[in-house]
Amino acid sequence: MSDPRRYRVLHTTGYHYSAPVALSRQLLHLTPREFNWQRVLEHELSVGPLPNESSNSRDYFGNSITHIVLSSAHQSLSLAARSIVEVTARNSAALLAGSPPWEQSAALLRGVAGGANLEPARFLYDSPHIESSPELLRYAAPSFTPRRPLLDAVLDLNHRIHEDFEFDPIATVISTPLAEVLEQRRGVCQDFAHLMIGCLRTLGLSARYVSGYLLTMPPPGHARLIGADASHAWISVYSQNGGWIDFDPTNDRLVDDEHITLGWGRDFSDVTPTRGVILGGGEQELAVHVTVAGTEEPEFPEIAGAAQTQSQTQSQAQSQSQSQSQSQTIATPENSGQPTA
Repeated sequence: MSDPRRYRVLHTTGYHYSAPVALSRQLLHLTPREFNWQRVLEHELSVGPLPNESSNSRDYFGNSITHIVLSSAHQSLSLAARSIVEVTARNSAALLAGSPPWEQSAALLRGVAGGANLEPARFLYDSPHIESSPELLRYAAPSFTPRRPLLDAVLDLNHRIHEDFEFDPIATVISTPLAEVLEQRRGVCQDFAHLMIGCLRTLGLSARYVSGYLLTMPPPGHARLIGADASHAWISVYSQNGGWIDFDPTNDRLVDDEHITLGWGRDFSDVTPTRGVILGGGEQELAVHVTVAGTEEPEFPEIAGAAQTQSQTQSQAQSQSQSQSQSQTIATPENSGQPTA
């Protein structure tokens, strides 16, 4: 087995409001998750202006979350999450041929609510952004032929989505229905992950949405552009003989040691990087920058606009336009996740 790889991640988010915000409450998923294949060696979250309240906890799915409250008037909010993570190769390819027939897996999952392992049951059913449908079943059918090994079928579905759909960062927003994505055959990583999960759940299989980052390489002869990467999304399917196995339909690959996991849930709505409610603010502008690099590379400089006011060690870019009102609920979709070369 190869040695673990270490990465440095910088994820900055900046809001600018056209009018003062009197009160802001934010829920942040910006801390990478620890699990079998990943360790968080360092993590620091900087917030500006200084929050009046701040606390850390875990959500229903076990992801690390940070709550912040700003009760003083402000016209900007900046967040900078810096992490160093260690990722171990998974060797998932060795499990592909040995997985049971997909029908057997689906049959076993139908009785999972009465068994000892309830984790797969959380990801069997429809969720806010993913609804089962006959159209999804028809799209999945060519991959899930009778008695085909589960993971072999999932790998084929992963490949077909990559081949059949075009990456287009302006084709969709986070609220675009799956039926429209399926008809247009274009979208971004969140769309492809939602589509693949919808296909799997329609077949009675357990699949979850994974949010994170992907190491991308600059073109030959070019320096890495700080902040030019994007948050990413992929899927994880449950197999009785292998546990959770991750697939990346945007890049037609099994997830290994170049993917850094932030967290997982039923769909994007469970792991939105930033979600909150503000009082006031008028119109808003959003800027998101992500940089991922190996720790052997030079440490990246501070990005203009990154938070510098408060640092608490604890341990995606597209803005949904908000109508001007006294109270707004805001989530940053970061609906990008460009494919790698």
